[in-house]
Amino acid sequence: MKYFLFSCFFLTLTAFSFGQNGISVHARLDAKTDTIYIQQEIVYENKSKDTLSEIFLNDWINAFSSKSSYLGKRFSEEFVRKFHFASAQERGGTVINEIADKQGDSIGWTRVPQRVDLIKIKPKESIAPGDKFTLNLNYAIKVPSDRFTRYGKDSQGNYKMRYWYITPAVYREDGWRLYSHQNLGLDYTPPANIELNLEIPSSYYAASGLNTLNISTENGKKFVRMVGEDRVESKLYLTQSFVFEDLYAYSHEVITDLEDDDLQPEVKAIILKRILQYLDTRLGEYPHNNIFITREDYQNSPIYGLNQLPGFIRPFPDGFQYDLKQFKTITYNYLQNTLLLDPRRDQWVKDAILVSLMMDYVDTYYPKMKLIGNLSDVFGIRWFHAADLEFNDQYQLLYMNMARMNLDQALNTQQDSLIKFNKNIANAYKAGIGLEYVDDYLGTDAVKESIHEFYQEYKLQPTTQESFKNLLQQNASKDLEWFFEDYVNTNKKIDFSIKKVKREGDSLIVTVRDRRNTAMPVSVYGLDEGKVVYKTWVDGFGKLKEVKIPRKDVKRVALNYEQKIPEVNQRNNYEGVTKLLDKPLQFRLLQDVEDPRYSQLFFMPEFDYNLYDGISIGPKLYNSTFLNKNLNYKISPKYAFGSETIVGSASVSYTHQYDNQKLYAVSYGIGGTRFSYGYNLFYEKFTPFMVFAFRDEYLRSNERQYLTIRNVGVQRDVNPIDPVEQPDYNVFNVKYTYRNPNIVDYYSGSVDYQLAEKFSKISLSLEYRKLFKNNRQVNLRLFAGTFLYNDVQNTDYFSFALDRPTDYLFDYNYYGRSQGSGLFSQQIIVAEGGFKSQLKPAFANQWMTTLNGSTNIWNWIYAYGDVGLVKNQFLQPKFMYDSGIRVSLVADYFEVFFPVYSNLGWEIAQPNYDQKIRFIVSLDINTLIKLFTRRWY
Repeated sequence: MKYFLFSCFFLTLTAFSFGQNGISVHARLDAKTDTIYIQQEIVYENKSKDTLSEIFLNDWINAFSSKSSYLGKRFSEEFVRKFHFASAQERGGTVINEIADKQGDSIGWTRVPQRVDLIKIKPKESIAPGDKFTLNLNYAIKVPSDRFTRYGKDSQGNYKMRYWYITPAVYREDGWRLYSHQNLGLDYTPPANIELNLEIPSSYYAASGLNTLNISTENGKKFVRMVGEDRVESKLYLTQSFVFEDLYAYSHEVITDLEDDDLQPEVKAIILKRILQYLDTRLGEYPHNNIFITREDYQNSPIYGLNQLPGFIRPFPDGFQYDLKQFKTITYNYLQNTLLLDPRRDQWVKDAILVSLMMDYVDTYYPKMKLIGNLSDVFGIRWFHAADLEFNDQYQLLYMNMARMNLDQALNTQQDSLIKFNKNIANAYKAGIGLEYVDDYLGTDAVKESIHEFYQEYKLQPTTQESFKNLLQQNASKDLEWFFEDYVNTNKKIDFSIKKVKREGDSLIVTVRDRRNTAMPVSVYGLDEGKVVYKTWVDGFGKLKEVKIPRKDVKRVALNYEQKIPEVNQRNNYEGVTKLLDKPLQFRLLQDVEDPRYSQLFFMPEFDYNLYDGISIGPKLYNSTFLNKNLNYKISPKYAFGSETIVGSASVSYTHQYDNQKLYAVSYGIGGTRFSYGYNLFYEKFTPFMVFAFRDEYLRSNERQYLTIRNVGVQRDVNPIDPVEQPDYNVFNVKYTYRNPNIVDYYSGSVDYQLAEKFSKISLSLEYRKLFKNNRQVNLRLFAGTFLYNDVQNTDYFSFALDRPTDYLFDYNYYGRSQGSGLFSQQIIVAEGGFKSQLKPAFANQWMTTLNGSTNIWNWIYAYGDVGLVKNQFLQPKFMYDSGIRVSLVADYFEVFFPVYSNLGWEIAQPNYDQKIRFIVSLDINTLIKLFTRRWY
């Protein structure tokens, strides 16, 4: 306590004496309970022009205390289950004992409604402009596990602390900027002079970006004092071994634990010196002595691609990966700790500067580096267009992934409204390549000069994106309003095309079309066998623009040939002048990255399996690349080794996308398949279709709606053992589907109407899953279906099924669809009745209503129960029920059902019980991929 009082007295006399916010923290770690006890003083200066009657504080550790906090909700939206299933001890939180004023009198405080990590203070007297107000806080924090955000206590007993003590919120001219912790890595607090006084077990080491003034040990305790001026963040690591290394470079001390690829300290020092010298030249002097770079910093914002490679694969030169990891992480910290932009509203400015600097750094020191490094020279791999891509091509490629999926968002979208892929990758990349677009358009150093001036002028000073805009426009020789109005403020796609090329004397008249009607400029090229012989820029023009270029040596005209413009479709940018084809045709083995200079066609081996065809293998001829296309076609004939014949599928479809509308896509096309449905029995299915897709305008919402209209035409071989009256049939089908999947609340439903020559039916299916705070999960599913008329005789082929639909529309992935016994007959697809036991009557030719439910017993083991009424013509409804144990390894994908009790009695005690067990299994790779991508999109 004496040490704490002395520290507070010292801080009051010195750090606060020159008109700056100040924070003094005395923290004592109890490693046995993972609790940090904190005595803290905050001196808050009202630097606004308004008199403040209340003050808000950030208490972001307490965001972990509740599953329904903004942090918990974000995890739920992104299908991160571990937070919801964690115990209160693992999640941690804050316990506030007292908040007092300078005189020691208690002050009333409350948590902001619905914001457990924000505190509202009501001073006894309002704070006038220029006045200071002192707060004394006594509280304890329970350190959360690092499993959720990579910060907290790890499995080795180390403490990696970020946003761990209470800080003031920011007041701007429009009021308080109140932001909850949402694992965005974007805190917002005014700069302050900080003093940390730590009391930790003597076996621990302390590391931080603050300056360490004193370390002493007494009675098994270690006392550490750290200070820093004008700081907005002070990460603190308390580790049981000293995992950091201090590297001195370019008048700074870099404290880091980044993986170093076994580089020698001298090499690392040279790399760091080059990085800091480069940043000093391009931005300006960093105002702090220490730069604290941690592995978690990099992992939370990695260079995607590098971080996905296993350690034993090193396709890049020695030092390259370490260089770029350090460059990105140092630059990120450089900007976050000095540019006081609102991180939720103006983050795109920092992102644009960061990515632009990274691209320039690679161009300067690694000018010929390929995206996949030395792998581009490996036999087989070098044939792919991906091997031709430069390292900096990744930025446009990954942004284009979202633009093609119609999931891109405007750069100035508030950060907590961005979907995960845009927040972590696409928006930052779009911002960076946007500056490269401007740089190429201007043809001067205006972008570099503006970045340097912006950093110099606004370092550690509150600023906004408007300041950056004004500087950039001031230094530019051309009007850049299009960049901010169209490129930054909207998610308008860029798409130019050449309408026609006309010869006129020694010139060519090129008619350029802006297919999205923007104000953005486009570059026009004259090409001679891929060599640029002429280039010019055309300013934004609306829809059509005629451009005159010299005809000499020009064999093709192209737009955006060097791909400096992030166009959503570059395949329509070429027109032949002396060539027959606008673009040469290119055949590629296996799927590849799109090369807009060619008309590409891909071949790929493909296989399928079912019981009757066995393994079927054949080529797939298609046009799809790794990026989505509007027009897609596929032809996939296969030889089936089991049925010894040709099977396969073919399809063609086109998708119209609509920006910023609830109806975001309309797809239409036709598809056909031919496979076996029994031994030596084949079916052919032809389906023209149209799908209307709807979504919430708030893209983080998982809500989706679909209206599908199709006609399913089926031709089948007649089964001599079970002949049917009508082996060939057409079914007109209209289906409305609603889905809103989340971890806590899962909703889905559909209404399905079918019309055929001899029957018409309608059905309703509703599903709801609820995950409670005590981790109890309840799953409910309701199905109700009725025939409007049914003239089908002597068969249940078109009837509602209690446990195993006949799938006469051939929509489900049955591996043995006609089996009445054996393992393949035990495959279940939860549709229609959804029962797991095989009961009689198994079908309903009039109506059926069922309710399926389950709840977890322990982790992934559930108890299930089904009840329902089955009504057949001329018979009374029959009440059906079953129950049992469900083992759900991956819900809806890998599950096993063990019947216990049903209309048949105690099934578990009956003979041949192994034949009663049912299972769900999905081997479709595209379906499985969605399990991993859903949290990103």
